[in-house]
Amino acid sequence: MKDDKNNLMLALVLTAAILLGWQFLAPRFFPQLAPKPAATKTVDGKTVAGKNGAGIAAEAPAQKAVPLAQALATTPDAPGGRVAIETPTLKGSLNLTGARIDDLVLTKYKETLDKNSPDVRLFAPGGTDHAHFAGLGWTGQGIKLPDSNTVWTASGTTLTPASPITLSWNNGEGQLFQIDLKVDDKYLFTVDQKVSNSGAGAVSVAPYAYVNRLGIPKDPDSWTIHVGPMGVFDRAADYDVNFDDVDAAGANGIGRTMTGGWLGFTDKYWLSAVIPAQNAKVNGAFRASQGLGGKKLYQANFAGNDTIIAPGKMATSQSMIFAGAKETRTLENYSKFIPMIDYSITWGWFWFFEKPIYKVLIWLVGLVGNFGLAIILLTFLVRGLMFPIAQKQFHSMAHMRIVQPKMKQLQEKYKDDKPRLQQEMMKLYKEEKINPLAGCLPILLQIPVFYALYKVLMLSIEMRHQPFIGWIKDLSAPDPLHILNLFGLLNFTPPAFLGIGVLALLLGFTMWLQFRLNPQQMDPIQQQMFSIMPWIMMFVMAPFAAGLLLYWITSNILTIAQQKLLYNKYPQLKEPLTKLVTHEGPKEAK
Repeated sequence: MKDDKNNLMLALVLTAAILLGWQFLAPRFFPQLAPKPAATKTVDGKTVAGKNGAGIAAEAPAQKAVPLAQALATTPDAPGGRVAIETPTLKGSLNLTGARIDDLVLTKYKETLDKNSPDVRLFAPGGTDHAHFAGLGWTGQGIKLPDSNTVWTASGTTLTPASPITLSWNNGEGQLFQIDLKVDDKYLFTVDQKVSNSGAGAVSVAPYAYVNRLGIPKDPDSWTIHVGPMGVFDRAADYDVNFDDVDAAGANGIGRTMTGGWLGFTDKYWLSAVIPAQNAKVNGAFRASQGLGGKKLYQANFAGNDTIIAPGKMATSQSMIFAGAKETRTLENYSKFIPMIDYSITWGWFWFFEKPIYKVLIWLVGLVGNFGLAIILLTFLVRGLMFPIAQKQFHSMAHMRIVQPKMKQLQEKYKDDKPRLQQEMMKLYKEEKINPLAGCLPILLQIPVFYALYKVLMLSIEMRHQPFIGWIKDLSAPDPLHILNLFGLLNFTPPAFLGIGVLALLLGFTMWLQFRLNPQQMDPIQQQMFSIMPWIMMFVMAPFAAGLLLYWITSNILTIAQQKLLYNKYPQLKEPLTKLVTHEGPKEAK
C-alpha cells in the first residue's frame, strides 16, 4: 500500500482544493457574522424573504423625514461658502449650504502608485459624478425646518482637532438650530445637534443623519471582502445587504430599529458611516433612488424619535460620523466606544487566526522596514515552528517505506477481502507505531497560515501599495511583469489566467525542483501528476497578490533545504519503492 505517496497526493489535492474551491467551502465552514434572525424584508410595501434566507428586518420606519431627493438635487456650488477641514489625515471642507461634509480627501493615501497621483478622494459634492457626502438635519411638524438650501452661519473658518466649530440657523419663528462639530486626528466627527425654543408654544423635532453616495464602488463585493451597505444593529454585524437588495426594496428601503451600532457604506479600504448615540433607540434604513447620469443614489441613515421642546428649553442629541480609511488599529481603538466598527474589515469567522498573522507581520515590518522582507521572515518563522513536525513527518514516511514489504504481503493475501485488509493494515500501523496521516500534517498546518496571509494581503490597508524590491511596487496586487507582454515591453495587459509573471515562474520552478527531490514513483500516473502539478499551480497562482507568491516561493525554498537535510538523515526515502518491496531485512529508521 503506497501510503506515503497517497499522503503526498492528498496534501496536494487539499492544497489545490483550498485555492480553487475555498469560495464554495468557506460559507459553510467559516460563515460570516450575521445579524439576528429575521425572516422578511419590505419591498414596495410587500413582505418577502431576505437574501439567501438570511434575516433582513421587515420593519421599515418612516423615512420621509430624511430627504434623499433633496440631497440628490444638491449642486457642487456652495453659495453659502465653506468651512475648511484640516487634520493630520483629512483635508477638505464643509458646505454651509445644507450643512454637509461633502469634500474630503485622505492625505495619507494616493489613488495610484504614480508619484504624481492625487490623494484618495472619499467625499465629493452632490451634482458630481462621484457624489458622496454626509449630512444632518431635523424632522418635525408645524415648524420651519432647515433643508438642503439652508445657509448656515459658522463660528469659525476652519475645523481642526484643536478648533471645533458651531453652525447656527434661526428659522425666524423662535427656534434656533445649532450643529456643534468636532473632529479628531483620525477620521471621526462628533456632532451635537441642538434646538433652542424661544417661541410661545412647545415644538416637536427629531434629529437625523445620513450618508449618501452616487453609484457603487469600483471594488467588487466578494465572498472574502464585503463591499456595499453595512451596519451593526444591536451588536450584530450585518454583511447580508448588498446594493441589489437596496434597489429591490423600493421607496421604503430596508429598515431597522436599532439601539446603538452604526450603518453606512464600506469599500475595500474605506468606510463612511453615521453613528447614533449608543443608548438611543433610532430607526435606521438603507434606501435608493434614481440619481444623476443613470446611476443610483444610495443612502444610509438613521432618524431619532420626536422630542417635545417646551418654551425656553433646549434639546440636544449627539451622534458621530466616520469618514476615512479602515486602518486596523484605528478601528480597534474606535471599537471601544463604537461597538464592532472594526467589523467593517471583513476578517470573517477565521479572525482569531488572521489577526495574529497580521500583528506578527506588522511587528516584523517594524524590525526590517519592508513588507516583502517581513513576509520572508514570517515564512522562516512559520517553517521554523513546524520543523519538529517535519522531522516526525519524514520519520513516519521513512518507516512507512520500511514496512512496504509487509504491506505488499497483506495486499496480496487479502486482495479479495477489503474489510479484512483494512483491519490488518490498521493492526500493522499500530504494531509499527505508524501514523499514516503524519505525512500530510505539515502542509495541512500551513493552509491556515496561507489563507490568513491571503486575507491580510487582501483586506488590510496597511498592505496597500507596499513595495518589495525592483518591479514589485505593490505586494497586495498581482505581479505586474508578464511573459506575454515581454515584461512590459509590449503595451497590453494579458488576461488574468495568462498573466504569468516572474514570481509565478519562480513558484513553478521551485515547486518542480521540490518534487524532483522526491523519489521516483512506481505509479506512472502519479509521477506524471507530480510532473505537471507545479506548472498548473503556476497558472492558478499567477493572478494572486505578489506577497502571497513571495510567501509560497520562500516556503518552497525552505522545503527544498529541509528535504536535502532530512533525506540525508533518512536515506530510506531516497530508495525507489520497487527496491524496498523486494528488499529483505530493511534497516530501521533512526
